[in-house]
Amino acid sequence: MARQTATTGQLENAQGIMLAVSRFTAEHSAPCANLIEHMTLKQGDKQITVPKVAQMTMQSLTDGVDMVDSQAIGMTTVDLTTGEAGLKVIVTKKLLRQANDKVFSMVGKQIGDAKSRKYDEDIIALFSALNGGTTLGADDKNMTIGNTAAAIAFAKANKYPSPVQIVHHPYAVFALTNSMAISPAATYPIPKGYAEDLLSDFYRIKLNGIPIFEDGNIAKITSVDSGYGAIFSKSAMVLVESLAPVVEREEDISLRAWEVVLTCDYGVFELDDTYGAPLRFEIGAPSTSV
Repeated sequence: MARQTATTGQLENAQGIMLAVSRFTAEHSAPCANLIEHMTLKQGDKQITVPKVAQMTMQSLTDGVDMVDSQAIGMTTVDLTTGEAGLKVIVTKKLLRQANDKVFSMVGKQIGDAKSRKYDEDIIALFSALNGGTTLGADDKNMTIGNTAAAIAFAKANKYPSPVQIVHHPYAVFALTNSMAISPAATYPIPKGYAEDLLSDFYRIKLNGIPIFEDGNIAKITSVDSGYGAIFSKSAMVLVESLAPVVEREEDISLRAWEVVLTCDYGVFELDDTYGAPLRFEIGAPSTSV
């Protein structure tokens, strides 16, 4: 078990010397949790069952002729439940006494970053199964204006409910903006309906009415330079929480330390995979010396 003592690794160097403000390992943008549905599992419930009903069809009538056909509700359901996740940090009192930096603040930021990354990566893992696993784009193809516009047309032709958005790796979005030869931030402000304080850092451009967001947590598919982003309605996926992330501190007297623990109980799921599709495009590093 990892315990952060006064002599753990380089932490000893934080004691008795002048220390600049701690630098943190940079985190990628992680917008996905703010782009999908959110539901809460209530006290006493073990799952959420989400119903979906089919379309009905209205018929033309003839005067004096009775209606013969009737319409069915056509309900289907999806069951959603949650699982626990968390992390623990042990900070000794000796470290707290001797460290010049604000240890709890430093640990708190690291814990928050880890939570955001976990949520984001879990949602990204759902991308490849959207649209029944049928992918738009392909390996060795760039996210050009033509390819992206075709994906947007696919979404509109297949009646994705609004709002609809695209999420992809920063290198893929670079290829798109490079093919458009525009300045996205100056030309396309973030659309209404999105929480600007949560998503403005990740929003890059709007094409045919669809906003496009960057997510650096998207990884390359094994042995190739392409990766899965997605085009999807907010209704395509859902984040279900039974317990929102909670950070608690507990003193361990015999250990002479504090335990800092984050716990949450959540799950991410396809809510309706017909409302989204994976976008496979190149995410290898672009040349900076063309």
